[in-house]
Order: sequence, then C-alpha cells, then structure tokens
Amino acid sequence: MEERVRIEKKDGIAEVRMARADKLNAMDLPMFAALVEAGLECGADRSLRAVVLSGEGRAFSAGLDVQAVMSSLGERRKGPRLSDPSDESPANAAQRAAWIWQEVPVPVIAAVHGVAYGAGLQVALGADIRFVAPDAKLSIRETHWGLVPDVALTQTLRNVVGLDVAKELTFTARVVSGTEAKELRLATHVSDDPRRDALALAREIAGRSPDAVRAAKKLLNTALLGSVADGLRLEAELQGTLIGRPNQLEAVKANLERREPRFRDPE
Repeated sequence: MEERVRIEKKDGIAEVRMARADKLNAMDLPMFAALVEAGLECGADRSLRAVVLSGEGRAFSAGLDVQAVMSSLGERRKGPRLSDPSDESPANAAQRAAWIWQEVPVPVIAAVHGVAYGAGLQVALGADIRFVAPDAKLSIRETHWGLVPDVALTQTLRNVVGLDVAKELTFTARVVSGTEAKELRLATHVSDDPRRDALALAREIAGRSPDAVRAAKKLLNTALLGSVADGLRLEAELQGTLIGRPNQLEAVKANLERREPRFRDPE
C-alpha cells in the first residue's frame, strides 16, 4: 500500500502532509485511516508545540474518492469500515479523519491550496486555523453526489460560519474561492503561500509556554459547547494547573530578562 500521509517533525512542529498527489489527495479508505493515525501520533508526542496540515502536489484534497470507496463497499470487504464507531472518540472512522485534529492537544493549522472539496474541506475545518490561497477552490460538495456531509461537519462548520451561510453552502455545493472563503469565515487568513505562513505561525506558537497553549486550546474548545458556569469554572481550574509551575515561571523570567524562554516538554 502506498504511503498516504507523511509526517516530518522539527523544532517542536509536525508537518502532516497528505501524500496522494497523483489523485489530488482524494480520500480513499487508507487515507482516512492514515489521517487518524497521524493525529494519534501527534497527540501522543509531548515534544510537539503545533501541527501544520497540508496536501502535496496541486491540491489540499479533492475530497472523497467516490469510485474507490464505492468499489470497496460493493466488495463487502472485511476489516474496518468508515461507519465503524470508536471506543476512544465520539467520531466514527470517517468523521475522525477531521475530528482528530480537534482531539490533538496542540494547535493545528491547515494550509490549503488548489482544491479542498467535500471530505477534504471537512478535514481542513477540523484544524484550529486555516491559511488559504486566494485562488483555492473550496466546496461542501456532498449534495453534488446526492449525499450529506458526514466527516464531522456538524461539529466544525457551525463554529466558523453563521447557520445561514452553512446551509447555503451545504444545499448548493457551490465552489468558493479562497478570497470569498475568508469573507465567509471559512478561512482564517488568505495567503499567497499558505504553507509558508502556516509554518511561520506554528513557530510563533512554539515560542509560547506549551502548557499554556495546550490549556488554552482545551479551554476554548470546551467552553464553546458548555454553559457560562462551566466555562468560568474551567478557566479557574486550568489556571490553577499553570500558575507557579516551571513553564509559567520560565515565561515570566524570560520576559523580565528579555531573552528567549527555555520551556520544558509538558508532563
């Protein structure tokens, strides 16, 4: 089986790249599985400070490889299926290819170029931040194939665009440019070189206390779905796990001494 995802780690940053360039990184069953495995690897690495997610070749991802997936369904193949639930996550095998990037405890930044259609766009929406090329083409493509989006879109899209926009894009399968995606808030930033700028932001994040950054992602993700009381309680709880600890003290000391901090990997 050809490698579907490549991971390179350097200076606390993991570059995760979909590696099916000849198929515009279209997602077959091995690609879904490889993305989950990559997310699990990144999530378990305590030395990581940030992840940059991208696609090799001419595109981020053309979305579901309909022919390959439908063919595999017709064969009644044995082994894992996209609809299989997980004991470790509320997401099934297909959904987790996107949702895993929310489960990863460090910030995940998607760098999108070329096309990001259907499942491919949903993977990008699983990231915390998105840099998108102005001429990129994005589409919630599933109604084009007589389907509904089912790669965790219900849990990601609602957090980045208004419900009316989400409905319009889903109902029509309309293709939008990277520039329009920024206007609609599908994209965080428009960039002529998304990978370069995503890596630059990853390096900036890597310079902060890893304990604080991990706690901040957990805080914001949890508070988004909970009550006011839950959010306020979690703020206090997480602050208590940070204040006075080695990395927090190092952040203060480095600022006072006007030098680069020397943080420890999270415990």
